[in-house]
Amino acid sequence: QVQLVESGGGLVQPGGSLRLSCAASGSIFRINAMGWYRQAPGKERELVAAFTSGGNTNYTDSLKGRFTISRDNAKNTVYLQMNSLKPEDTAVYYCNADISTIIYRSDAYWGQGTQVTVSS
Repeated sequence: QVQLVESGGGLVQPGGSLRLSCAASGSIFRINAMGWYRQAPGKERELVAAFTSGGNTNYTDSLKGRFTISRDNAKNTVYLQMNSLKPEDTAVYYCNADISTIIYRSDAYWGQGTQVTVSS
């Protein structure tokens, strides 16, 4: 079994910063891709930022420059540094990973989500 555990969400004022963490644990052979999505009330879940299987990073264009994804491979952890937060960044942020528990097979996993609320 694989688990993704997120942390770091909370309430922050506009212009503030938060850092989210997502740690993968369990029977992991290889993490192929890992990143962050978010879902605001009444909206579809959207990509925020992710490391691809090729080792590149993808960002939603509108978030470039404010959000930065990073990772610690030794800890199977990805981070999302969010700066200059705006009320429209309010959403539940989900960690997503494509993980192989055995060779030649991969599955998608989701974390439970962490709430980020940007409000004065």
